[in-house]
Amino acid sequence: MNEIVEKKRNYNLFPTFGDSFGTGWNVMLDNFLRLLLVVFVLVLLTGPLNGIRFNLDEHDFGNFNWDWWDGNWGQIFGIASLGAIAIFVGLMALAYAFLALPVVTYGAKMIFLESVRRKKPDFEWLIKGFWTNYLNIILAHLLKFALVATGLFALIVPGIIIACRLAFVPYLVMDRKLDPIEAVESSWRLTRGHGWTIFLMGAVSCFIYLFGLILFFVGVLISDMWVKSAFASLYESVLLEKEKKAEQLEEAA
Repeated sequence: MNEIVEKKRNYNLFPTFGDSFGTGWNVMLDNFLRLLLVVFVLVLLTGPLNGIRFNLDEHDFGNFNWDWWDGNWGQIFGIASLGAIAIFVGLMALAYAFLALPVVTYGAKMIFLESVRRKKPDFEWLIKGFWTNYLNIILAHLLKFALVATGLFALIVPGIIIACRLAFVPYLVMDRKLDPIEAVESSWRLTRGHGWTIFLMGAVSCFIYLFGLILFFVGVLISDMWVKSAFASLYESVLLEKEKKAEQLEEAA
């Protein structure tokens, strides 16, 4: 009787650019269908936001006969109604982007992290945050957004630095159940000495996504799987590095 032996790839969990992308690639291959389903769900959920555009000009009113405009209440009410609808849709999109979508995206990061840890990815993470960790996720997302946005207004470079140093906030909120302030502070400490690695990974990720666009829809999904796996690998690598240093200090003491 032939036994089926599962061959596990070697995951090099070291906090470097090459090891993170190399491990991310292996993680993606080992969990291809599961992670593909996750990024496909993310695309479906973020698609409506990408489709909302309000770039109006005179051509959008091509069928409206401005010669008939006389400023009566009916015409004013019609224009006001269109404006109210646009404002309502905009507010709903904003609420969705800040009060619902972060739960799913943070959960997706946890699924990728579980894959790095050789655990069977649990799809329930995509919605689990709504009833287990909702407030921390939303507040952490808002705090991170506010800090990065403030930095970007301050000559852009500070915003890039803050974004790199807070890259681990979603993982810490989901993995360690930290509150927003603790997650920001812990991410800042963990990423000390790894800022350039995160920045370089982010820059290269742009080219990976660009190459994925050339290969159309499937290429974008694969690119997203690889990038998310790489960043999850980096987070896990940094954690292992910090834990190893802490153990060495305890032994020395």
